[in-house]
Amino acid sequence: MKFLANPNLPKILNLISLGLCLSAGSVLAQTLAIPNNLIDFNSDDGKKLLIESQSREDFFPLSSQFVTQNNQAYCGVASIVMVLNGMGIPAPEAPQYKPFRVFTQDNFFSNEKTKAVIAPEAVSRQGMTLDQLGGLLGSYGVKVEVYHAADSSLENFRKMAAENLKQSGNFVIVNYLRKEIGQEKGGHISPLAAYNQQTDRFLIMDVSRYKYPPVWVKTADLWKAMNTEDRASGKTRGFVFVSKGS
Repeated sequence: MKFLANPNLPKILNLISLGLCLSAGSVLAQTLAIPNNLIDFNSDDGKKLLIESQSREDFFPLSSQFVTQNNQAYCGVASIVMVLNGMGIPAPEAPQYKPFRVFTQDNFFSNEKTKAVIAPEAVSRQGMTLDQLGGLLGSYGVKVEVYHAADSSLENFRKMAAENLKQSGNFVIVNYLRKEIGQEKGGHISPLAAYNQQTDRFLIMDVSRYKYPPVWVKTADLWKAMNTEDRASGKTRGFVFVSKGS
């Protein structure tokens, strides 16, 4: 009974849940140093930021579906798979898990509508643009809102993304230039899992787990990284909101 009365029990239980969720996927060693402007989620400070966050509804469904991208161009596909599984969208058959159905990076392009947006071979060579990310998500009947940074603002992004992360059943995926937050080096896509208002930082669930762990990034730094031109599209990068269709 004394244990139940422990005022720190909620935080302890949260940390236990944290470990269980992150252990759902295989843990891979990161080989690159984390810049000083970022906070490693796996550090004590990183875990504290999540516990103190009021906008973290997406963390648990994303962490339970956390995957590593299959190749260095599949960051968008890995992010989409996590989000669709997190929302419980009906998935195609996955032969290796038959009779169970789940989205994987191998079966994602089994939908002909998906292939019409961009072929998997093209994604493997060059990745995808923000608009293609939105189109691929939409091919599975979810509601998608695509925002190029040039058409939004830092303030709007902070407000909208933080509010989204307070709600269950919808997700935020960001498309940004790594070098603008001090990482190596090109364009990247990953979901956001939480927002800490006190420090004004978002938690990026980085799908290239062979390279970096999830990190907390300052909102202004993330915005700067999204407000960069993607040469493939001639437009700025940005963010996507995803929710179940009506």
